[in-house]
Amino acid sequence: MTSAYRSITTGTPRRTAAQTVAAVVGVVFLLVGVAGFIPGVTTNYDQLTFAGHHSEALLLGIFQVSILHNIVHLLFGIAGLLMARTHGSARIYLIGGGVIYLLLMAYGFFVDQGSQANFVPLNSADNVLHLVLGVGMIGLGLVTGRQATATVPPSRGSATSA
Repeated sequence: MTSAYRSITTGTPRRTAAQTVAAVVGVVFLLVGVAGFIPGVTTNYDQLTFAGHHSEALLLGIFQVSILHNIVHLLFGIAGLLMARTHGSARIYLIGGGVIYLLLMAYGFFVDQGSQANFVPLNSADNVLHLVLGVGMIGLGLVTGRQATATVPPSRGSATSA
């Protein structure tokens, strides 16, 4: 099966909804990753550490981030753009990424935020956001699951004349 269907009018490849959504999600993750390195957008920027719960930097003043956390967002964004190239991989990105975020949310709820195990780092706001992202990405992957197919309308006058 091809990665995209062809437009009826132009014959050029078109992206499926899953591909478009995966690309948009990828761009958002790239923007979030970059924003995590911008002082002002990230408060307490001078306290940004590579990893661990000691990083007091907060993206938008809410979400605890570290250099590692920002790099993960950037990589997740790049993965979204690359996987948006085909319908099947776009769905894998959305559903698989959603599962990853639900697992990360569960990890964040069970790990002591002050322990060495909180290496990403995660706070309560991150946990809620990861829940929303996980459910949202899985939902988008399922809703956009069916690949649209082009149908050729019946041509006029193609039936035999009487």
